[in-house]
Amino acid sequence: MNPYVLTILLSSLGLGTVLTFASSHWLLAWMGLEINTLAIIPIMARQHHPRAIEATTKYFLTQATAAAMILFASTTNAWLVGEWEIHQLSHPLATTTAMLALALKLGLAPVHFWLPEVLQGIELTTGLILSTWQKLAPFALMIQVAPTINSSLLITLGLLSTLVGGWGGLNQTQLRKILAYSSIAHLGWMVLILKFAPSLTLLSLLLYIIMTSSAFLALKTNNSLTINTLATSWTKAPTLAALTTLVLLSLGGLPPLSGFMPKWLILQELTKQGLPLSATLAAMAALLSLYFYLRLCYAMALTIYPNTLTATAPWRLNFTHLTLPLSVVTILALGLLPLTPAVTAMLTL
Repeated sequence: MNPYVLTILLSSLGLGTVLTFASSHWLLAWMGLEINTLAIIPIMARQHHPRAIEATTKYFLTQATAAAMILFASTTNAWLVGEWEIHQLSHPLATTTAMLALALKLGLAPVHFWLPEVLQGIELTTGLILSTWQKLAPFALMIQVAPTINSSLLITLGLLSTLVGGWGGLNQTQLRKILAYSSIAHLGWMVLILKFAPSLTLLSLLLYIIMTSSAFLALKTNNSLTINTLATSWTKAPTLAALTTLVLLSLGGLPPLSGFMPKWLILQELTKQGLPLSATLAAMAALLSLYFYLRLCYAMALTIYPNTLTATAPWRLNFTHLTLPLSVVTILALGLLPLTPAVTAMLTL
């Protein structure tokens, strides 16, 4: 793709998100989301491959449906209540429709079916943008709308997403689909606590972006798209293979790593709010996700690939990728747990 065109598209992507952040009026927020969607579509379709075009079409249709639902919800609220402000969304019909529209934009269960298929059809760099940056604008709206939404709806969406995200990834061999189900599960944790502690949702979103960026960049550096090709990565870059296994365990939420912090604080908050059953179900669903992360770690660090492997063995050449972003996000994905007391102190301010 022409660098000038790419620069314009990436600038539009940033503009759309910032516009949604800055808006207090539903129409302006909707406009930001539309700019965002229209900017990423050419980036997704730049491969000129039938799978990429199919994924782009699916993405466009789901995002257009969600945008239409947001317009419908805001218009309904303006008709019934007389308010266009995002904070003034008060009618039950409008709030429920807006929440489901934002769930569709993010890929929360039960409206998650597009996300694994779309991620599978696009390359890893675009998948990284889709899994991280594209979540910011809908989450900004969701946090503003959350106080008026029924907590039972949010808890149901959250628990369903954590279960579907864990369950769906169990039988996958494609790494992009596994990361898509991982994304659904993490979004479920964020929505679960959204009503009770929005600051914890933001913390979870930040750590999710750091860990997912690290995972995507590591897979791109290794040029791995399936579990089979992961087995060849330790011969090319042993250090990176070892660090990637730790990043995957951090995504699973194991204690010495950064990923444990949001899960720990969310379970603690749910228990304080008198929801021990929801906390138990979420913790059990996290074990499902942990299983497929462990499966990836096993394939990456504890197996030697057979000589009859169908994948093409990559050349062991020097890396040409820029590895500074990977280094930074990997360090953050592994070592932030000791900052938990400082984070909890900041959250209580």
